[in-house]
Amino acid sequence: MWQKTCGIVLRTVKYKDTGVMATVYTESGGRTSFAVSVPQRGRKSGARGALLQPLALLEMEADFRPTASVHRLKDVKLLHPFSSLPFDPRKAAIALFLAEFLYHALREEAENRPLFAYLRHSLLWLDACEADFSNFHLVFLMRLSRFLGLYPNLEHYRAGDYFDLRAACFTPVRPSAHADCLPPAEASHLARLMRMNYDTMRFFRLSRAERARCLEVILSYYRLHVPAFPVLKSPEVLKELFD
Repeated sequence: MWQKTCGIVLRTVKYKDTGVMATVYTESGGRTSFAVSVPQRGRKSGARGALLQPLALLEMEADFRPTASVHRLKDVKLLHPFSSLPFDPRKAAIALFLAEFLYHALREEAENRPLFAYLRHSLLWLDACEADFSNFHLVFLMRLSRFLGLYPNLEHYRAGDYFDLRAACFTPVRPSAHADCLPPAEASHLARLMRMNYDTMRFFRLSRAERARCLEVILSYYRLHVPAFPVLKSPEVLKELFD
């Protein structure tokens, strides 16, 4: 059944000689795989390739079939052409990381319009932002947890508490069954970091080492709560970008 929808490209893999397999998070169908024909020569080749860049926002008509694992596309075009995201080296590194992260984190094959709206808003915000976006990926990941049902319980904090990454809550006693927890010094900053949003994050000054540690903790949290979530490669690029 052909249906118009919007989508965000997460990953493309070459398929046969003249096509790619594209993983797209769609507004109406969640995570979806598409077989896309890409001409090897001519003007259409470059145009179709540009449409399938990681995190490209697409408007398309898709043939969704309940029994199919791979679907077909037609009438694909850019929904919001980016003005800076693919061209600014720092933003491009963030986009590379987010595409890899979302590919592993978004497993739901069902409609989730609030989540799609959050993703689209976030990408457009980053594309339009001119400065002070070094904390963007931290805010993005922390707020994404709410849409995935993974938002930690930040209530009932008391000075000296640990934060249990597995139970996703504060505790006055260090967990004895596992080592996945934040010590009191780091736990005390958690609630403050979770209050960051895109408009206020510029007021939170973090060193490169502090930002890298925050990202390390957030990724550890996702690995504990998202089944089969792997160790990502792209965060290494981010560590060298911002001071």
